[in-house]
Amino acid sequence: MYKGYLCLVLHGHLPFVRHPEHEDFLEEDWLYEAITETYIPLIEVFEKLINDKIDFRITMSLTPTLISMLSDSLLQERYLKHLNKLIELAHKEVERTRWQPEFQSLSIMYLNNFCKGRDIFERYKRNLVTAFKNFQDLGKIEIITCGATHGYFPLMELCRESIRAQVKVAVSHYESVFGRKSKGIWLPECGYQPGQDEILKEAGIRYFFTDAHGVLHGTPRPKYGVFAPVYCRGTGVACFGRDLESSRQVWSSIEGYPGDYNYREFYRDVGFDLEYEYIRPYIHPDGVRINTGIKYYRITGSENKESYNPHLAREKASEHAGNFMFNREKQIEYLYDFMHKKPIIVSPYDTELFGHWWYEGPQWLDFLIRKIRFDQDIIRMITPSEYLSENPRNQVITPSLSSWGWKGYSEMWLQGANDWIYRHLHTASSRMTELAKSFPHTDGILKRALNQTLRELLLAQSSDWAFIMGTGTHTNYAVRRTKEHLLRFTRLYEDIKSNSIEENWLSDIEYKDNIFPNIDYRVHQ
Repeated sequence: MYKGYLCLVLHGHLPFVRHPEHEDFLEEDWLYEAITETYIPLIEVFEKLINDKIDFRITMSLTPTLISMLSDSLLQERYLKHLNKLIELAHKEVERTRWQPEFQSLSIMYLNNFCKGRDIFERYKRNLVTAFKNFQDLGKIEIITCGATHGYFPLMELCRESIRAQVKVAVSHYESVFGRKSKGIWLPECGYQPGQDEILKEAGIRYFFTDAHGVLHGTPRPKYGVFAPVYCRGTGVACFGRDLESSRQVWSSIEGYPGDYNYREFYRDVGFDLEYEYIRPYIHPDGVRINTGIKYYRITGSENKESYNPHLAREKASEHAGNFMFNREKQIEYLYDFMHKKPIIVSPYDTELFGHWWYEGPQWLDFLIRKIRFDQDIIRMITPSEYLSENPRNQVITPSLSSWGWKGYSEMWLQGANDWIYRHLHTASSRMTELAKSFPHTDGILKRALNQTLRELLLAQSSDWAFIMGTGTHTNYAVRRTKEHLLRFTRLYEDIKSNSIEENWLSDIEYKDNIFPNIDYRVHQ
């Protein structure tokens, strides 16, 4: 019946930000905003679809760092405190806007959303990973892993032991959380270098994704472009390439749907718009104004913003979902006739686009899934592992070096603002391999120190720090995090070598950097 497949992929990731040494820490808000504006709304959408008995397929990467933060009791407690403050602010806003009916209706909407979000958060016992695990167990979404701390693999090629550790730690962590093996992996930043699929095969990974040119520039050239996966030569690991047309329609704030004038304006927030003394209890204790998530304006298309109308925005989300489906139908019909086989359209996006950056994104996704279910018979939603099971014969090629970053290769993570980090990361990687080989069997405090040494190396390798330095936003924090983890690594290395481990200090950084409690340093060899 169907002429082709649509594979929607949501990449869920945040760097590991956890600072128990501070009561309030500004960058922890990245997690709180993502929970409120993206992950809880997506959970709502998936729950409603399941309750309405609507079949669907979504592929989601949940990175080990994101899972670890969502599962952390300290951050869960802090998030609840954050959400309660938003509810308090929303109550005040309902009162403050009583003579502004267009704004008061919005403040009531936000109040209801925050309260509903708190109910969902508590219903899942504050661990939202449980919700996504349930959806996977029901066969509606396929969760895949990522690099342990989102290290950018092409710039780690000098130290393949570190790439192997990033993959092995991630795969082990995934299995401990979801009770099954991960079938696929989201390569951090879609960064791929030929030959690195060998490491994926060792870890039992069946497939990964690249940007379009990772497949199109492969050798030999792929017969079906990005509209069928390819197998990597020598390993048989499948590679799915991103479809640029469908990605641009959703992703681009200029050409894509999120820039529509009826959608909510991200950059007008009461945290910045309202009088300082009024908003002060709800921003950072240091007095830094921050986004609260309460926004009253729509994009409008000019500096004179008009008030946000959620009903018009919802209609526009429905219209855009229909447009996306229509375009995919025509695309698939053309490709089916041309290829003489069913094409697969792979459409990957950052998960935070849906809700956080594009407020109506979860609504759009809900409309799209329902329309695909009831309004057409050309497209079938599918996950990569389902596709491979149904279509086991695919071309064998060698994909090319690529990423989905700026200019498509490694420049975003290797430029004047961040190139200084790599000589230190490479030295640390070599030292970690040395330690892993020097102590094949150990226990007690030495084993704890060796495990923590690997944690510090992994955290320093996060691609987020180089990316932030490259963009010039939150630069001081990114530099600080890189240096802190490298300095902790170096002290641990020297203490281990001199047999002078200070247990109190070790316990302190174990508490601060508590990711991967079951890590085994021996994977780094």
